[in-house]
Amino acid sequence: MPPGVSAHHPVEKDHFHRPLADLGDSAGSDRDITLRDLNVALVHYWLVGMRGGEKVLESLCSLFPRAVIFTHVYDPNNVSDVIRRHVVKQTFVGSLPFARRWYKHYLPLMPLALEQLDLRGYDLVITLESGPAKGILAPVDSTHICYCHTPMRYIWNMYHDYLKSTGVLRRMLVPWIAHRLRQWDLSTAARVDCFVANSQATAARIRRFYGRESLVVYPPVDVDSFDLCNECSGEFLYVDELVPYKRPDLAVEACNRLGLPLVVVGGGEMLDELRRMAGPTVKVLGRQPFPVLRQYLMRCRALLFPGEEDFGIVPVEALACGRPVIALGRGGALETVGHAPGCVLYDEPSLEALVAALQRFLTLPPPPPSALRAVAQRFSRQRFLREMRQVISGALSARALEEAPSLPERWAGVWVSGT
Repeated sequence: MPPGVSAHHPVEKDHFHRPLADLGDSAGSDRDITLRDLNVALVHYWLVGMRGGEKVLESLCSLFPRAVIFTHVYDPNNVSDVIRRHVVKQTFVGSLPFARRWYKHYLPLMPLALEQLDLRGYDLVITLESGPAKGILAPVDSTHICYCHTPMRYIWNMYHDYLKSTGVLRRMLVPWIAHRLRQWDLSTAARVDCFVANSQATAARIRRFYGRESLVVYPPVDVDSFDLCNECSGEFLYVDELVPYKRPDLAVEACNRLGLPLVVVGGGEMLDELRRMAGPTVKVLGRQPFPVLRQYLMRCRALLFPGEEDFGIVPVEALACGRPVIALGRGGALETVGHAPGCVLYDEPSLEALVAALQRFLTLPPPPPSALRAVAQRFSRQRFLREMRQVISGALSARALEEAPSLPERWAGVWVSGT
């Protein structure tokens, strides 16, 4: 089994037609041609920007160039050309007032909207889950694979964090809505034939919340878009959405306290707050185009990653540039940064712990950039496509095996198990 793929359930692994490592990844193989001939539906929670989840969708689009995309809300101006080339169909949520801006407010309607999608005629349905997506009603004769970035964090593992950040009125309503969403979310796990997790951390949540096992296929990182650079600006860097659960405030406060230079790149609800917090050594730039972001990643002294992520693509991008990372030692960082020399993981999401990690980092010799990039190569787009072909082929083979027994043989199995 190749690196990055982890089978947690021996029965599921045995269902694969051939061992995963032997399936190959040649674009001209018979198996690849078979996959491309399938009628495929890709179901994504919402398409209003290009973040890690959309990069996964983009890679699946290249694997299935004729696939139809279904989503709750679609803003074609904020997605890539690769996605725009596909037919994209919205649920009724996309027609609601100000849906492109207020889509998260329509979350309670999304389960109903998903179940209205008519997916008859599709051989393969791949849902991409971190918002509501997997609750579709797949045809009986199709195979439903769920690539799970995480079970919805705002109703599961980060529920109490989200609840504390809401206003008084919403705090009264959210517990009732979240309770019903959890019931629906748990029940829809049974509609999935095969779960794929984006990290071991996510696989553990799938096991905990859904009672299902999963295969782990790390998401694609465009390692080749980044180069090693001999110049170092001496500045620390934070790159991500500026939202509370990612804890950009800790990065700003820690560098304020130590008087270290920090550049903050990203947009979100905390942008103005962080600009007010920033001391004389901290620059909060807001959103930046990719070429600017790339230059900051290539030349920074180190990336600060103070939030807990399911996987975390930005740290891998920093490693691809040969730059070390200082990260909270939880979630996906344990599986990426934890394997990179010269990087520092710390245990608690607190200011004191991050300050201590920065002080420790300042005492370490710089790691070889080539060694950091070698770690990043383990999470390349080519590896993702190869492993997803293997998982999809295995799931289709497993489904064929399930349908192979004749009716009397199935009756015999039931009779034996009932004695």
